[in-house]
Amino acid sequence: MPVFQRGRIGGQEGPGVAPMRRSSARLSVVVPAKNEARNIGWVLERIPDSVDEIVLVDGRSTDRTIEVAQAIRPDIVVVRDDEPGKGAALRAGFAAASGDYIVMIDADGSMDPGEIEGFVGLLQSGNDLVKGSRFAPGGGTADMSILRSAGNRMLLMLSNFLFGVSQTDLCYGFAAFRRESVLELELDAVGFEIETQLFLRATRQGLAVAEFPSFESPRRYGTSNLNTFRDGWRVLTTILAERLRPVAPSAGYRLQAEPVAIPIEPGVRQVAAIVSDHAHTLARAAEPMAEFAE
Repeated sequence: MPVFQRGRIGGQEGPGVAPMRRSSARLSVVVPAKNEARNIGWVLERIPDSVDEIVLVDGRSTDRTIEVAQAIRPDIVVVRDDEPGKGAALRAGFAAASGDYIVMIDADGSMDPGEIEGFVGLLQSGNDLVKGSRFAPGGGTADMSILRSAGNRMLLMLSNFLFGVSQTDLCYGFAAFRRESVLELELDAVGFEIETQLFLRATRQGLAVAEFPSFESPRRYGTSNLNTFRDGWRVLTTILAERLRPVAPSAGYRLQAEPVAIPIEPGVRQVAAIVSDHAHTLARAAEPMAEFAE
């Protein structure tokens, strides 16, 4: 079941900042960016002092993204990534980060760095992965069209049905995790589907996953690289691929997420049935190949 963390801001109950205990764990923040010179300063200036390391992964920017970042944070670690795609950038950042805890946050100003301590507070409570949720109580979004909202809802319900969980958000890139737990997942997604792959793979491996209510604002300047149909298709294929992917043995973790009762709308149930039939067909087709490989 999802775990929601609420806090208080100015006397008002809301998504706020969860209590964060001082510990010896080192905290890194990974920020993928491409041509975000007008936004990156706003993000970096608001990252809490509790963060030990900031890793900027630059995706071949043609503006002054790196120069602006270094002017604000001279200690920033810059990784120049030549492979296109957000997923590739994040994986490069994870590999370069030295923290015991790693937070991933976008560079466009749509996510509030002030929420980082709330995410880390849930890691300190024993969770392996804390994913931001715009639809958990206390969360919200001001940057989602009707089309994106409908697509996001269908993909979320499908993934919940196939993976036997009841998460409230799927395609949101604000998250924090224990480095050693997530590196074992061997993420390989290239684009925006990296977020979905991370959450679903962690679920299947039995990691302790919690949700923290987060508010998504519109990006401050510029236009997003997200393409509703292209990236929606990538998320869908990632959901199916992760459901078919064998669960790797992992000592100390449950191999399957605990099933829960989830209300499923008729349309989603029909899609899930088609997916299940397709998965069965693929599995049967793979049997002769497996015998031959032996």
